[in-house]
Amino acid sequence: MGVGDRCFSVMQIKIMRSKPHEEVGDRCYEEGMYEAAKLLYSNVSNFARLASTLVHLGEYQAAVDNSRKASSTRTWKEVCFACMDGQEFRFAQLCGLHIVIHADELEELMCYYQDRGYFEELILLLEAALGLERAHMGMFTELAILYSKFKPQKMLEHLELFWSRVNIPKVLRAAEQAHLWAELVFLYDKYEEYDNAVLTMMSHPTEAWKEGQFKDIITKVANVELCYRALQFYLDYKPLLINDLLLVLSPRLDHTWTVSFFSKDAMQHAAESRDAELAQKLLQWFLEEGKRECFAACLFTCYDLLRPDMVLELAWRHNLVDLAMPYFIQVMREYLSKVDKLDALESLRKQEEHVTEPAPLVFDFDGHE
Repeated sequence: MGVGDRCFSVMQIKIMRSKPHEEVGDRCYEEGMYEAAKLLYSNVSNFARLASTLVHLGEYQAAVDNSRKASSTRTWKEVCFACMDGQEFRFAQLCGLHIVIHADELEELMCYYQDRGYFEELILLLEAALGLERAHMGMFTELAILYSKFKPQKMLEHLELFWSRVNIPKVLRAAEQAHLWAELVFLYDKYEEYDNAVLTMMSHPTEAWKEGQFKDIITKVANVELCYRALQFYLDYKPLLINDLLLVLSPRLDHTWTVSFFSKDAMQHAAESRDAELAQKLLQWFLEEGKRECFAACLFTCYDLLRPDMVLELAWRHNLVDLAMPYFIQVMREYLSKVDKLDALESLRKQEEHVTEPAPLVFDFDGHE
């Protein structure tokens, strides 16, 4: 008779003496006699204790089956953690599905997985749990955060499907920390933080800007100043699409300001191009459109590209000589400065020509100096 048989015989004797089966089973469990405890717990249908005993015996499938019969969150957790420790992740997931549906148990379960580095397994568990009838916001939120850290390529799709079921402020922080700008814009939009959405797209256009999305959100911003910043952004980043942006923004823009904004940009472009003909045509256009202030500003922005005689003629024809007078004063000042420099150079040259040349040596007839 083996040791196990002798132990079991002792147990039978105790049972015959009317000792409670569970009490004896507990003593066997505490002393590590799991086979005996298994038989005793089975006999009294104590499924919770039986499940705990079975994981010690490595009988994980049976432990899961008895956890289901016990229908106790505590038992599910004990078996789940034991399966994880034994790296039986399939059984751990089966148990975990009965734990994650309890919002107050989710954090402990996630910590147990993450503390052991089982991030992939935790993601698989939460993915499998999303379809459960009792799935709650915490599950969708924590899965989104895990995606941001370990599987960023899956986060946007997850948000598009379940954005209404996540804690948006919490996921926003995770997306920002992970520098997931497109996901951040998506969340700002759904959370109705349109100003932040636009700022993010303009700050990170390569990752976050989408034409249709930008035009839709820019019309909803609270800060009108962002509309004007958007114009500059398009001029720098997408100049060929500026007309499309103007169409959607026109109800919110000050048209006088907008014209001035584009006039200033046109002047800057002309000045940087170093094209005298372009600068002249721009100056003439301002006059034709009656934009006197823009005409005056262009005289200085494109100062070195404009011919003074041409400016004088235009100013005289349009009765703007007074407006152009500061320009002519500057031209005259530069002209006189150049004349003064030329006079100084000429005086210096003449002085050098009149420097006394060394007198030649003169000798007498005796050959002496």
